[in-house]
Amino acid sequence: MLAAIAVAAIVAGCAAVPREPPPAEGFEMTGRVAVRHGAESATARMAWRHAPAFDELMISSPLGQGIAELTRRDGVYSLQTSDGRRVSAPDPEALTEEALGWRLPLAGLPDWVRGRPQPGHAAETRYGDDRRATLVRQLGWTIEYLAWDDATGLPSRLRLTREALDIRLAIDRWVTAP
Repeated sequence: MLAAIAVAAIVAGCAAVPREPPPAEGFEMTGRVAVRHGAESATARMAWRHAPAFDELMISSPLGQGIAELTRRDGVYSLQTSDGRRVSAPDPEALTEEALGWRLPLAGLPDWVRGRPQPGHAAETRYGDDRRATLVRQLGWTIEYLAWDDATGLPSRLRLTREALDIRLAIDRWVTAP
């Protein structure tokens, strides 16, 4: 169960992918995530809806069964598991530490999945010949951009690492605000 919750905490984000367009400066994405922390590992599907005012993330098994939902509203992050357990905190890293035993960079992830460093924090960024980021090092994390979606200009495969934590994201679908 720890591995399933770990997957849920990776992206601060989405219930089901809604039919209406994402809010201004927001996005929706669906895809797959694989997490390895020490000897534990897990894979899951995810749907994330992000906006400046909220995040909704639904994590489900590869067969579509709901595992966990992570939300952010009014500055409070909440994580609810399929067994009904609910944990809330104003700090996303504190929430993941309480629920998982280690901290995840949920505040920086909305920028990192879009191929850019989080504003306001020192970062080392490397770019390829196509001027797209190939690597960002920030806040103790290394984010590698393994593939980009030419249609959207957004990353389609990423790897985030820090100490014994290895997170791989494969983004199947992006929807951005008009």
